[in-house]
Amino acid sequence: MIPDHISTLINVQGKAIYVNYRKEYENRPTLVFLHDSLGCAQLWRDLPHKLGKATECNVLVYDRLGYGKSAAMPASDRPTNYLELEADVLHELLTTLAVEDAILFGHSDGGSIALITASKFSARVKAVICEAAHIFVEDETVRGIYDAMEAFKTTNLPDRLAKYHGDKVDTMFRAWTETWTRSDFRDWSIEHYLPGIICPLLFIQGDADEYGTLDQVEQTISQVNGRAEKFIIPNVGHTPHKESPEQVIGKSVEFINQLT
Repeated sequence: MIPDHISTLINVQGKAIYVNYRKEYENRPTLVFLHDSLGCAQLWRDLPHKLGKATECNVLVYDRLGYGKSAAMPASDRPTNYLELEADVLHELLTTLAVEDAILFGHSDGGSIALITASKFSARVKAVICEAAHIFVEDETVRGIYDAMEAFKTTNLPDRLAKYHGDKVDTMFRAWTETWTRSDFRDWSIEHYLPGIICPLLFIQGDADEYGTLDQVEQTISQVNGRAEKFIIPNVGHTPHKESPEQVIGKSVEFINQLT
């Protein structure tokens, strides 16, 4: 029996994963929040609560391995299919918590994981909201990561990240930057998963995203086999839910309410 509210470490594939799960509404979907490549559960701030309350959905937020309150990564080396492997972790987590009707809300890396999960494990996924997700690598993506690497060296970015990730920051940052700038990652793509997505999809992106172009959006919604729509926000970068929270919440509520 899963309690109505848990905030704890759960063993998933032999690793300690931090989970915060609020089950407040019987027979309602569960919003599952998937953070970005430098994010964690805490950095979603009040978005999960606001969106859960507005739609009367349960809320599950978790830290992937190496982030936030979860256990550390064993090393910064990642295989090229690490996002696909994260979809498998999410599926096991949803199974453990008996979540059968997930609405996935994923940002950046989390958005890519949401798309893969919806394709591979469609029976558990009711819908996907992906924000600034990547389905392939672009020059803009690599340039943005090199800019982040420079900021890591020259600003207080490591200290800001340490507030949320503790002593895991260096490994976490290297895992992201070294993987995405590796020559063998340049051809990475998850486009082959897209036709397997049959649930409704909302793709949110800022038109000034420093890590990807609108091709990510267009190529995604044109290849899925479920109802798909885009929401492009002018003059907004890679984190629409922080830069334009009212618009993101409003559109997400509208999308979720059409489902239920």
